[in-house]
Amino acid sequence: MTQQPDQSDNPILQGLTSELPLFDRIQPCHVLPALEKVLGDNRAVLAGLVRQDDPDWYSLMLPLEAMDERLSRAWGPVTHLNAVCDSEALRPLYQQGVAKVAEWHTELAQNEALYAAISKVRERHDFAELSTERQQVVEHALRDFRLAGAELKGKAKQCFKQIQMRLSELATLFEQHVLDATRAFELHLPDASDVAGIPESVLAAAAQRARENEAYGEGWLFTLDAPSYIPFMQYAEAGALRERMYHAFVTRASSGEFDNGPVMDELLALRHEAARLLGFAHYSDYSLATKMAEDVDQVIGFLGELAEKSRPVAEQELDELRAFAATELGLAELQAWDVPFASERLRLKTYAISQEELKPYFPENSVIRGMFTLVEGLYGIEIRECESAPVWHESVRYFEIFHKNGTKDDRNGEKIAAFYLDPYARPHKRGGAWMDECITRWRRPDGALQLPVAYLICNFDAPVDGRPALWTHDEVTTLFHEFGHGLNHMLTRMSEIGVSGIRGVPWDAVELPSQFMENFCWERKVVDMFARHYETGEKLPQALFERMLAAKNFQSGMQMLRQIEFSLFDFELHRVDPEAGESVQDVLDRVRREVAVLMPPAFNRFQHGFSHIFAGGYAAGYYSYKWAEVLSADAYAAFEDEGILNRETAQRFRHEILSIGGSTDIGGAFSAFRGRKPSVDALLRHSGLADRQS
Repeated sequence: MTQQPDQSDNPILQGLTSELPLFDRIQPCHVLPALEKVLGDNRAVLAGLVRQDDPDWYSLMLPLEAMDERLSRAWGPVTHLNAVCDSEALRPLYQQGVAKVAEWHTELAQNEALYAAISKVRERHDFAELSTERQQVVEHALRDFRLAGAELKGKAKQCFKQIQMRLSELATLFEQHVLDATRAFELHLPDASDVAGIPESVLAAAAQRARENEAYGEGWLFTLDAPSYIPFMQYAEAGALRERMYHAFVTRASSGEFDNGPVMDELLALRHEAARLLGFAHYSDYSLATKMAEDVDQVIGFLGELAEKSRPVAEQELDELRAFAATELGLAELQAWDVPFASERLRLKTYAISQEELKPYFPENSVIRGMFTLVEGLYGIEIRECESAPVWHESVRYFEIFHKNGTKDDRNGEKIAAFYLDPYARPHKRGGAWMDECITRWRRPDGALQLPVAYLICNFDAPVDGRPALWTHDEVTTLFHEFGHGLNHMLTRMSEIGVSGIRGVPWDAVELPSQFMENFCWERKVVDMFARHYETGEKLPQALFERMLAAKNFQSGMQMLRQIEFSLFDFELHRVDPEAGESVQDVLDRVRREVAVLMPPAFNRFQHGFSHIFAGGYAAGYYSYKWAEVLSADAYAAFEDEGILNRETAQRFRHEILSIGGSTDIGGAFSAFRGRKPSVDALLRHSGLADRQS
């Protein structure tokens, strides 16, 4: 029998009390022993807590918060490593850990004695004397208990528990299939004729990829990761190779050992069954119990209104693209794999600008420093890099945030938060970009204040051949987006962990701060903070900026409809009774007939890689992106009215929106900031749709 590592030397357990996770020491062998230790301790504590006759905040809720945080500090780093450093050694242990954590959460959520104890706290005569934060923590806890089956009895309760555990396993399996299928495809091109049209910066990264792969060494290697796939589809002149890349991308995880078809079917059936057990008509109905949107009709109506206002513009844009492709590119019939290529050529002709032309002006360090300068000025903070933090990869950077020019909430020079930045794509790292919690702000039982720490993860090209990493404007916008999430987590003033940062924020409002930040990437004053040519130091020329601005809403109608298509597909999919006989593909086809202007080929299996709704927490909630975009555009309109760098407006935004966590109603908070309810007008204007509808 393999001897277990000494628990006293387990870096995951040591990380429970250290300032940061000990990433430089964590090994796969540490995962399960640490997790089992924490879960065992939590179960022992819980057994004592529920035996109280007269529980209150201090005797019940505070110890529960401590239990939750202990598990988060142990399991969070493992979940993070699985996403950024996936390995054959870690994967099976992570899967076992997922099952154990799911079992604990389901067990906790269905604990009738605990539900009764928290209910007693809610019913106490002094409940109204608790702070708003603490009252909200209790209210959320009781709501979540009900949504987790606490009021179910007998076989229904046991069935719900089994469903929750299986759903956790399936979500992990779905994401792993996508990762494996993405990694399984490589396109190696040895001949220069194959890469005609592709910009030099993209080729340099592809050549470096080939050199680092022992199987190739020479030529150019392209993968399905975004920094490789997207520019290939935009610039490669070889239509047959574009078709090959497109086919590989849209059929990922749709056949063979990585087929997500059965995974989706089981996930949807179990979600529907769980929702029905709790008395909801379907999973979409269940999903709205924790969101801003009031009911299903409101979501469908909201998406329908946007579709109605976007479709005429999208149809006009598609007609223009088809005409251009036929007359200028010789593409008599525009195929799905031609759309990015033809669109980029049309953009070049119309606006004389491309993402590649902009990249030399967006070197990594200049972009990062400029983004910091912006938020430092807006929110009265200072960001400093620290090189002593343990990291999981040599390219990861760590920063600390200090308050500057103190307000009533913070003291000048006081450290208030920190974050990791992991910007580059690499093997064994999940695609996409995201922000996640590392540590959440919390006033611990001993009175000490635990400061928030965030993970900011992107998948951009790394430096190549001694040249700094150069990013597209789209990638710069992505970085600003994720930093917006990070600010929401890090600038919170809440000290109760259940409503701190992004915790307790309705899912359809959580994108507000991130989409809000994207707007700054289109402002000349802000662009001047970070756009510097990597060789000459020259600012972005005004003529180039004006072309970039003119091209901002290029094909915005098509892009809007695409997001509405995804949102409606997700929402309708989770309204369907699995026994009604309508398959996932049937639902997608039905939605596309309603809203799409460009139908993809029959072999397209986009849904098999739609991790957002099958593995990423957006089930029956993908509409949240558009819902929150209405809020973010309207919030940014206040800055447009009062000055985009107006410190007073920014402080008001920080106080009313960024810092409140889940402590109060976000609709009321938005109205307090804007002085009225949100309107779609700003979004339509920002998207260039307000004056283009026929």
